Amino acid sequence: MSPSNLEKLPVSVLVDQFAALCEAQDSAELRGEYRQLKSQFREMVAIEDELRARPGDQRRALMLLLDHRNMQVRLNAALAILAVCPTEARVALRRIEDSRHFPQAAEAGMTLKALDAGTYAPR
Repeated sequence: MSPSNLEKLPVSVLVDQFAALCEAQDSAELRGEYRQLKSQFREMVAIEDELRARPGDQRRALMLLLDHRNMQVRLNAALAILAVCPTEARVALRRIEDSRHFPQAAEAGMTLKALDAGTYAPR
């Protein structure tokens, strides 16, 4: 979906599309379909960028996904909101790490370590 099309969509639809892409990303990773992963990642970034560009930085809307049934959705939502809701994002990342649900738990743990070390600063 092109960025110009994203501009026309309400925030709730963007959140739903973000979740759907994360679920598809999870499935593609499990099947080893890396080309599809790359495409889904680009679309997720476009949605995140669109939400960031909206008045008040609407990435906060992704907080609804922190309790999603799919661990990849939770992880990507937490990563997306780190700059705007750092406390909530860190709590979500810690829960994912503590779940020992891999590979998401590993990424959550590495992100927390990088944040604590100051080698990663969300934008």
